[in-house]
Amino acid sequence: MYDFHELAAFANVMATGSLTRSAQKLGLAKSTLSRRISQLEARLNQPLLRRQANRLIPTEAGLLFHTYCTELLAMAAHSQEALSELREEISGEITLEVHGALARSWLASAIDAFLNRHPKVALTLHTRETPPTKMDSNSIHVWLGPTHECGLNQERLGHLSRGLYASPQYLANAGIPQLPDELNQHAWIDLLGSTSDGLMLTHLEHGEYTFHPPRSRLKVDLTSLHIDAIARSQGIGLLSHWLTEKREQHHPGELINCLPGWEPIALPITLLYAYGHQTRRTHALLEFLRSQIPLQWKASAAAI
Repeated sequence: MYDFHELAAFANVMATGSLTRSAQKLGLAKSTLSRRISQLEARLNQPLLRRQANRLIPTEAGLLFHTYCTELLAMAAHSQEALSELREEISGEITLEVHGALARSWLASAIDAFLNRHPKVALTLHTRETPPTKMDSNSIHVWLGPTHECGLNQERLGHLSRGLYASPQYLANAGIPQLPDELNQHAWIDLLGSTSDGLMLTHLEHGEYTFHPPRSRLKVDLTSLHIDAIARSQGIGLLSHWLTEKREQHHPGELINCLPGWEPIALPITLLYAYGHQTRRTHALLEFLRSQIPLQWKASAAAI
């Protein structure tokens, strides 16, 4: 077994190249630090350091052992942190980033329940419409839409199926499309250019149709603005069935699925978080979010 005081002494001297500076940094007598290095070398039966001019430099054995020494010290630190957390309440700061389409419709009430359950947790909530690229160990992200490799753990929560929606007033004035090829005769409301490369629509009986939307006179970069524009009779747009149902609970009759049965690929909902050891507050929030997944998300995933 290794003595972690000896390991810490060796690692520090490797960093400074000086017994004097390391002794000052560790708050030890130089003789104590030197003795710990000697004891480690005796334990390994190998010289780890040699003096060159005014510096201590590693031997070949010292270079090899330094890698393992660093790993052992890191493991010791992590185990101590984990044990400390077991003695403490779930507390501290954590950041949650959520796609704007899910913030009010799903997360608002759920977050209240989480904070009531863990009164010593301080949560910062951000909404965004672009996928994350990196985050620290105390951050979690819930994304709606395709993801790419970004060095984060990606856990699929479900999917949102979608359809083509318009307001009753717009359809009364412009007519109701009966087939996908009639969509070219209608105004199109685009979200972030998401359909600029075409939109594949699928019907259980009639097969597939690739729709190339006409130029959108109104493009928006927020899901809430997108839904509002369609509800204000600006044209037809692509919306999630689940999000539309949520809006209809507060604003009934504002949106109609104008081509029922013709649907594009459902959007995935993904939980992203850093790899490695999770703090208790991070683990608690991950478990809470998993428990709050609506059944409709899972049903949409099963249908794919």
